Amino acid sequence: MSPHHCRHCGSPLQHHVIDLGHQPPSNAYLRPDQLALPEISYPLQVFVCTSCWLVQLPAHAAAEKLFTADYAYFSSTSTSWCAHAERFVTAAVERLGLGPESLVVELASNDGYLLQYVQQRGIPCLGIEPTHATAEAARTKGITTIECFFGVVLAAELDPADLVVANNVLAHVPDINDFVAGIALLLKPQGHASIEFPHFLRLLAGNQFDTIYHEHYSYLSLRVAQRIAKAAGLDVVDVEELPTHGGSLRVWVAHQGSVEATTAVAELLAAEEAAGLETLDAYAGLQQGAEAAKHGLLEFLLEAKREGRRVLGYGAAAKGNTLLNYAGIRPDLLAAVADRAPSKQGKLLPGSHIPVISPEQLTSEAADALLVLPWNLIDELQQQLPNTELVTAIPKLRYWTGAH
Repeated sequence: MSPHHCRHCGSPLQHHVIDLGHQPPSNAYLRPDQLALPEISYPLQVFVCTSCWLVQLPAHAAAEKLFTADYAYFSSTSTSWCAHAERFVTAAVERLGLGPESLVVELASNDGYLLQYVQQRGIPCLGIEPTHATAEAARTKGITTIECFFGVVLAAELDPADLVVANNVLAHVPDINDFVAGIALLLKPQGHASIEFPHFLRLLAGNQFDTIYHEHYSYLSLRVAQRIAKAAGLDVVDVEELPTHGGSLRVWVAHQGSVEATTAVAELLAAEEAAGLETLDAYAGLQQGAEAAKHGLLEFLLEAKREGRRVLGYGAAAKGNTLLNYAGIRPDLLAAVADRAPSKQGKLLPGSHIPVISPEQLTSEAADALLVLPWNLIDELQQQLPNTELVTAIPKLRYWTGAH
């Protein structure tokens, strides 16, 4: 009998989807002086609930242990992500007719990467962000930010919102029912929430097992998101498919009965049904796909080592840590990883202990090829790193030439 229960419906979790071994939290970057200390790792084993079909990772570590005060992920380090946020704000203002009398609240607002564009339009806004370093960064932009985890208790204390934005946070909350119920409580009667999350259908289709890490408690389909919303008194009224993070959904929700759903909702639900997402057969190949990608990457790095070619990494992303630790890659095969975020530079990747350097240091390192760990940013990086041989490992090994 499984000791774990579904975080949405409470049913026992009996079916494994994939096992990526024991790994440390993927954003637990180490200072050099911490190398002499023990490093905690947890099972990275994903289950699917066959009652409600929520794919999930048991909460081995409390959210407070994962999303710490010095949490190293700053959204604004990606120019393409900021551009994505600005496009969203422009469209949402028009869609909902937002103005000086409106209120926009973003959950997991990070460093103000999105709300800065709301603020520029003179629309009142509020950020909710539990990690201190990113909340402080948002405040320096003049964005009012509450440093707290969001749920029903906090929602009850806030002014009602016309728009609630929740980008890439629904998958990160251990109590998903409390989080969505909090959104329902926060929304005005005619308010809307926009929730973005990686689409589990795309994870399966693209062998994106590296997007599995301890901070991602849930792996969501539209049908499952619809079930969770309905339990909180919300309807899914529209859905957009996005290219971000290897394929995401932007789901629009509103109070039940307040808005007619678009045809896009029914169409995507039908596509998920056709893919068999609510049958165990859909999950059968994920473990084998992960193993094939791991072996392909190891063969590439070992061959480069034999040939005397120097391969470095680019992008100290959480997904990269999942891949490197699953494959057992250490500094002997990948000497360093460059990253634009000052919060990560000078530290070591969790588990693998590969040093993080600045992109400027790459010029003196004379790399023959760069392994791009955030493969979802390959277009952006081809522009930034012209005439450089780039390699990605997901869904399988692929060589890219730099933009000319």
